[in-house]
Amino acid sequence: MKKIAVYPGSFDPITYGHLDIIKRGLTIFDEIIVAVANNSQKNSLFSTEERVKLIQDVLKEERRVTVDTFSGLLIDYVASKGAHVIIRGLRAISDFEYEFQIAQMNSSIGREIETLFMMTSLQYGYLSSSIVKEVCSLNGDIDSFVPAEIKSALKAKYGLA
Repeated sequence: MKKIAVYPGSFDPITYGHLDIIKRGLTIFDEIIVAVANNSQKNSLFSTEERVKLIQDVLKEERRVTVDTFSGLLIDYVASKGAHVIIRGLRAISDFEYEFQIAQMNSSIGREIETLFMMTSLQYGYLSSSIVKEVCSLNGDIDSFVPAEIKSALKAKYGLA
């Protein structure tokens, strides 16, 4: 039986920190589904479709990763994909407190789905999509935060291309 995990998030945009979690997750799982949250209440820079396309472009060489979208309860989405694990990246204790509550809620729904917390690699501990967007909007150097495809898309969004 294939070991499938779902790595959910907004990925607005995906960063090297996210990609690090995916790469390390592939040492544990046979397949990872990157599930882009479709949340109309969130004010995202990129549309859901744009985020999916950007992630697909960045991960085009990785055959064991698929990119999809979801709305509604994550736990229902994970079950519909035949996965049994949700991957969540943690940067700090503040991330853990929030993620722990969500994992407990998912567990209380009674599904046979586990949450795997992965600590972000030290070099990405400070990195977030929000920081990347802010630095880029101010025309700062984001080469060490995101792949070239993401940098180009960000600069185009901010009219800096």
